[in-house]
Amino acid sequence: MAFSSNSSGGAMADINVTPLVDVMLVLLIIFMVTAPIASYPIEVNLPQRSTQPPPPTDPPPPVKLRIDASGQVFWNNSPYPLSAIAGMMRETVQRDPTNQPQLEIDVNPDADYGILAKVLAHAKTADMKKIGFVQN
Repeated sequence: MAFSSNSSGGAMADINVTPLVDVMLVLLIIFMVTAPIASYPIEVNLPQRSTQPPPPTDPPPPVKLRIDASGQVFWNNSPYPLSAIAGMMRETVQRDPTNQPQLEIDVNPDADYGILAKVLAHAKTADMKKIGFVQN
């Protein structure tokens, strides 16, 4: 019992917490071991190893697309309406889908952003893979 023989003869007021701490540590370890580990699978498409590398091919010349301040779109320095650009992009990709030319986009700082957004949407729809921005 928790009695002591001190000078006043009363009961000891301190509780021994060591067994309580031991039980709590054991329970903590049990919960840590038995708790399921949360894992989320992430699908990653890795390239497959090939014993025969593809033959080297020269890249086609880049396509220069320019948007001026008035919103006019130029395809290789020739003006075209925005609706014709989508078909030209699809035709360019269909020539050789594995060896596409790079689309170099040059935009005037004063041009409407909506025109650029439409051009990029057309490029995505046409499945153009190589898109770059020309910085002047």
